[in-house]
Parts: sequence; C-alpha cells; structure tokens
Amino acid sequence: MHQFLPYAWFGGQCVPFAEATLSVATHALHYGTGAFGGMRALPNPADNNEILLFRADRHARRLSQSARLLLTELPEETIHNAIHAFLQANRPTCPIYLRPFVYTSDLGIAPRLHNIQTDFLIYGIEMGDYLSPEGVSCRISSWCRQEDRSLPLRGKISGAYITSSLAKTEAVKSGFDEALLLNSRGKVSEASGMNLFIVRDGVLITPGVDQDILEGITRASIMELARSMDIPVLERAVDKTELMIADEVFLSGTAARVTPVRRIESTDLSSHRPVMERLRDRLTAITEGRDPSYDHWVTRIRIDA
Repeated sequence: MHQFLPYAWFGGQCVPFAEATLSVATHALHYGTGAFGGMRALPNPADNNEILLFRADRHARRLSQSARLLLTELPEETIHNAIHAFLQANRPTCPIYLRPFVYTSDLGIAPRLHNIQTDFLIYGIEMGDYLSPEGVSCRISSWCRQEDRSLPLRGKISGAYITSSLAKTEAVKSGFDEALLLNSRGKVSEASGMNLFIVRDGVLITPGVDQDILEGITRASIMELARSMDIPVLERAVDKTELMIADEVFLSGTAARVTPVRRIESTDLSSHRPVMERLRDRLTAITEGRDPSYDHWVTRIRIDA
C-alpha cells in the first residue's frame, strides 16, 4: 500500500489529499489525454529543514514540453511554484516521490485536444526502493514499444503507458520482475518505465533517442557523469542478443534510480558491476547534496519553521 502525503496540489492550491477528487466523466480518464512527471525529493541528511530535489529544472521543462504536446501551456515557473507550496504544506520527513500531472479536465465524450479545459495537480508518496537494489530479472516482452509517428514519445503521455502496463504484468505473471521492450525494428528500446544501459569492454552503451525511448532525465545525467569520469559513452541501437553477453546491464529512472539486471530470460548475468557501481555511488552522493561539483543539479527548498 502506498503512503500518500497528506496534501495535494489541486485546483491551484494545496488541499487535503482525500479532497483532491475528479469526476467520473473527466476527459483524461477516458482518453489518456494527460502527461505526468516524476521527481524524487528527500530531506537533506545534513539539515532536516531543507528538502533536496534532483534536477527539478529538467523535470519542470520536460513536463512543460509534454503539456505542449497536448496543445496546452504549463509554464515551468507554475510548476516550480506549485512544487514549492506542495513541499511547504507536506513537510516530508522521509524520501518521497512527487507525481505532477497535467490533464484535460473537461467533462465530455469527444476525443479531442482543441477547445478543452486543462488542469494541473501534484500528489506524492513515500518511496524508498522502487526495484530491488540487488538486481532484477527481466524478460523480453511480447509487446512492442510504440513509435514516435504514432504517439509523441518525447513526452510522458499517460495514454502511452497502457503498453508499459501490459508488459509489466506479463513479466510479473511469468515469474520475472521487469519487462524489456523491443521497438518495431526489433531493437531494444527500454523497460516498462526505465531506460536501459549495457557495458561492453568498458564502454557504456544505451539505445539512442532514435530507438523510440523516453528521453530520461536520469539517463541523461548518467551519460554526463560517465563522460566526466572518463567512461566512454555510446548511444546506438542495441540487439537482444547483446543483453545476454554484456558485461553489465542496468536500468535507470527517477523511481528506479540505478538498478542492476541480474538475469534476462534464462541467462544469469555477472554480479560484478564496476561501471554501474561507480555511477550509482556518484549519483547517490549528488542527490544527497554531498557532491559540490554537481550542486547545480540539486534544488534546495527551505521548509518554513
């Protein structure tokens, strides 16, 4: 069971979570005409009156861009202000996950994005590890990742996640933790809600943006960190068989953070993951505000006394 934070941002203000309700006729509920974000926040280990947000600027920018894909405007400043008020109201004392969501709030039955009302909300849950930090087992999904010519995959459009849901449940019901999706060209795309990396001969490899992936913020951060640590980085198409012979395989995402893959289908992978461990340790230090060289990636919000 999720432990929801006591207040949500709803209708332009903070209200008790139980009062942030929608009509059963809400357009986005029926047609998936919404876009969401995901942010992690935690109390500063060195100062419990300060909340640390990882790459809040990039998250706000992507959500604002996702809103434009729905033909609506959601300025980044509006997102930042709402998050600030949300954190002030909830005063979290443990790591949390924020879910901002822009959606068509009209009550109607016509599938459309013109002449329609939109709104914006935020709720949050307490969150530790989304996936096991010891590693997950994955299967290749029978479901195919959508193409950008069919859905605007540069945004986190809520309707697109039916494929992720089908793939995740298929994986779990067949004895695995997570699903890996191929794209329409048979190349590895991503997991159900995470990007994918492999390591071969010391080179960090990840499917490029031309492989119908979500442009993950954690993914981009890992690549930038790797280059700064003199780890070669390559964005290119990845074949299914490469997963079985890679030196390391891991997933990345806001919820998953950096999660190793220990098995794919019937193939057990090595538990020796030096590249992933270096990157995970560095990313953890940054998110906890312990790496001055990347302090610009951390937004610090002071909680009023």
